[in-house]
Amino acid sequence: MLCKIGEVEVWRILDMNGPFLTPEDLFPNAGPDVARIFADLVPGGLCAQTGKLILPIQGFLLKTPAHLILVDACVGNDKTVPGLPDWHQRSDTRFMAALTAAGVTPDDVDYVLCTHLHTDHIGWNTRLEDGRWVPTFPNARYLLPAADEEVPRVRGSDFYRESVLPVIEAGQAEMVTEGHALGDEVTLIPTPGHTPGHVSVRVRNGGAEAIITGDALHTTAQCFHPEWHFKFDVDAPRAVSSRIALLQDACESGATVLGSHFALPSLGRVRADGKGFRWEP
Repeated sequence: MLCKIGEVEVWRILDMNGPFLTPEDLFPNAGPDVARIFADLVPGGLCAQTGKLILPIQGFLLKTPAHLILVDACVGNDKTVPGLPDWHQRSDTRFMAALTAAGVTPDDVDYVLCTHLHTDHIGWNTRLEDGRWVPTFPNARYLLPAADEEVPRVRGSDFYRESVLPVIEAGQAEMVTEGHALGDEVTLIPTPGHTPGHVSVRVRNGGAEAIITGDALHTTAQCFHPEWHFKFDVDAPRAVSSRIALLQDACESGATVLGSHFALPSLGRVRADGKGFRWEP
């Protein structure tokens, strides 16, 4: 178990943890010294051999008093991602082993909550069975941000065809909007910009609180530099606004922050630092 928020257990479900792209590639407006700044702010966060950011890809399993909720379903196996060879046509047991370590089977999961519909957050939505994509979690409702669904559907994207459409066709999908809640413990925070419908997740129980960032932030360095754009933000200025608002929220509430791509162990708190913020592991 990673931590407890009141009575809610939070378990890390790790799929991958390795080099991704360089800071210069990932943060195009951060300036020529971005690698040095990043290395100072995130010790050990760059691969010594490649200079690339080490990027965990993980979901968080929430065991609430009423439900089992998986927040984000990572890259998955057998998926079509030719532009990223490490993600393409994978065959790996780590994700399922992490579920087993949490004492959970796919049949046990009540909800799969996708912060947005990018490949590394929806891959384990489905698995390949006898040449067909079927929902990995047969008894779950899949909560998908409504504003993220149209564009990949119209484009016929591989990730939509493999990881989204099958759960819709199975009748297990529910398109959700900001403010959606699961019981008394889990609510969605609108953080658009990385994608149109991107949400972060608030967990409250017993007077304690946590925020799961999704891709509103990709690294703890963005706590110090929320103005850094991320290469894959579809609306970078809006993403910056959402990021600053989320950091302010986390700072004022004192919530534990769980960063979906933060360097392991991926949890800490955000504090005020003059007119900005800092990260405290």
